[in-house]
Amino acid sequence: MQHSSSSKAVALEDRVRGALWGSLAGDAFCLGSHWIYSLNELSQRFPGGINGFETPAPGHYHYGKKAGDFTHYGDVALLMLSSVAACGHFKAVDFGARLTRLMIEGEYAGYRDHAIQGMLANYRAHLEQFPDVPFDYQQGADDDQPATVTHLAPVVIAHLNTKDLLETVATATRVCQNNDRAIAFTQAAALILSNLLNGSDLESAVIETRKVIGPPDKAWSEVNKRMKIACAARMLSAIDATMLFGQSCPLYSSFTAALHTTLVCSDDFAKAVQTAAQAGGDSAGRAAMIGAWLGALLGVQAIPESWRTRLRAHDRIEADVEKLVTCVAQPVSSLL
Repeated sequence: MQHSSSSKAVALEDRVRGALWGSLAGDAFCLGSHWIYSLNELSQRFPGGINGFETPAPGHYHYGKKAGDFTHYGDVALLMLSSVAACGHFKAVDFGARLTRLMIEGEYAGYRDHAIQGMLANYRAHLEQFPDVPFDYQQGADDDQPATVTHLAPVVIAHLNTKDLLETVATATRVCQNNDRAIAFTQAAALILSNLLNGSDLESAVIETRKVIGPPDKAWSEVNKRMKIACAARMLSAIDATMLFGQSCPLYSSFTAALHTTLVCSDDFAKAVQTAAQAGGDSAGRAAMIGAWLGALLGVQAIPESWRTRLRAHDRIEADVEKLVTCVAQPVSSLL
């Protein structure tokens, strides 16, 4: 695999920090502009442009949240970060229990997407039918949107270079999304991220992922095709490509658009996330993916420090991130 001089110059620890902070910062940046699909409406609401970390206006999906908070994607990503940091590796039962406590006992006030709603419905049905049998947290919704891919970074980092990485990612996906397409797209995102964490340049990270994501599985073949299309469309601006691929949540659109934006803005973390926001639609989902990939490629120093300090959960994030930085130096097998 080819490595660029810039990627090799970034220490693994700073790539880990970059992936974790980058995913969360990307989500929070888009909070106030998330799920506004009309570019005309975006320009009217934000006449000076989207500066990031805007407070959601009345009537917005995330109304009630404050600047520096996360969308529902980021709320669950923070939960995953804490779970993996506490366990030293991904543990479906631990993450799943934290998630159900937040959503049920914690009386979560944020948005519940289709994946969360479906997972909770299956959880409640299991408890009603089998009250004495522990729930395995592998009965997520039949959903192919960005629920898992937006909280993926801690899982990849804790299981970096393990033989079971793809199966671990599949297990992590099934907590909320028991869907073959969601698993395949999330595995592709994980492979790109793992290649970047290992020092690959972006081009090589995608090429190496495409060698794995391919025949003969139908879902994997679709992912391979979407990666090829994203790479082939680099003559388009990120906004034009997002409009072409689709601004909406399904990974068929959002993964493709996020990868394209990452490719055309690969040397500028802030520009990539801002461009994702300006393209409208499910910008937070795309920005979380972009943030993890470019954070891993460029290192934590590429993320504006002011973006990190604006996160309202900054101290909690910093403590858990540093736990995972320590974790990457240890073989995951020693933690099981």
